[in-house]
Amino acid sequence: SYVSSGLQRDMTIRFLLDKLVAMGCQPPEGFIRCVDCGDKQAGGGFGMVQETILSKEEAGDEAQRRVSLPQCRRSVQDLQNQLQAEREGTSELKLVPEIFLCQQHLRNETHAHQSIVHELIHSIDMCRTKMDPLHNCIHMACTEIRAENLSGECDWFREMGAGRIKQFAKHGQACVKRRAILSVKANPNCREKAEQYVDVAMERCFEDTFPFDRHPNLR
Repeated sequence: SYVSSGLQRDMTIRFLLDKLVAMGCQPPEGFIRCVDCGDKQAGGGFGMVQETILSKEEAGDEAQRRVSLPQCRRSVQDLQNQLQAEREGTSELKLVPEIFLCQQHLRNETHAHQSIVHELIHSIDMCRTKMDPLHNCIHMACTEIRAENLSGECDWFREMGAGRIKQFAKHGQACVKRRAILSVKANPNCREKAEQYVDVAMERCFEDTFPFDRHPNLR
């Protein structure tokens, strides 16, 4: 499988997993999974929003349905309802680290491995800081900028094949910004000002290549 080949042969994936262990964040068994995401248009995702229902009487059947759904099948509306329930005091939310890949949306092995690297950068960020991307939109913008930049998803050949290269100077940075904004918009807490959050975080987080000593493409 793409996950097995990445864990065994992709040096960047192996490096990031070893770094997580060295930082004291041992990935649990089944940390990276390839799953059926249904109609959800995504290559994968990081983090499972764990919802603890505080008041079953007030929460109702809708909350029970959300809790029973796997993360990869939850919609943006589900997340919006979870955040609303948290604000109303009927639920508590916690982001639990895990990585899932959407098997029906992975184009090839390279795409799968880039997606794993992307999500592992989020894992590194959660391990080294008290990152709360669910509630802090600057945190989310920063980790998305880093993940887009360091994963290879803004590779020249990939962007050229998609017909997105309109300028040669700083195209990589423009690609990272474009993709980060789309990711931040997926969080209902951050959607309306997604571009502003990415602008604020862009300079510092684009230059942050941790845990690499330089950008992986330059090694």
